[in-house]
Amino acid sequence: MKIAVTSQNRKEISQHAGRCRNFRVFEVADGQVTGQSLLELPKEASFHESLPHAPHPLDDLDLLIAGGMGQGLQARLARRGVASLVTSETDPERAVRLWLAGSLPEVCAHSHAPGSGHDHEGDCGGCGCS
Repeated sequence: MKIAVTSQNRKEISQHAGRCRNFRVFEVADGQVTGQSLLELPKEASFHESLPHAPHPLDDLDLLIAGGMGQGLQARLARRGVASLVTSETDPERAVRLWLAGSLPEVCAHSHAPGSGHDHEGDCGGCGCS
């Protein structure tokens, strides 16, 4: 399994997955991290700059973890068979460990229209929006 975490500054989880060009990539086997590397993309290879249907260097992922991600990118990843998750965790290594343990805090990946009954901050609270 391959998990990437947005990390533009190479230390913390980045908020804007679409513009991120640096990713911490974790190899996982039998529920354990077996390797880690840094993937640095040129600007034109960021999700925001690249063509949605063209091959992408992160196509072989199983999961992308980010601090923020729009619905368009979530759909683009899903079409390629890549799961996506938005979290409040800021440490990439800890985020992967928590995800493997089933306890990574997830947050709502998109905003809801005012008055929709989903005007919460942060945690989705089971609204089913993700």
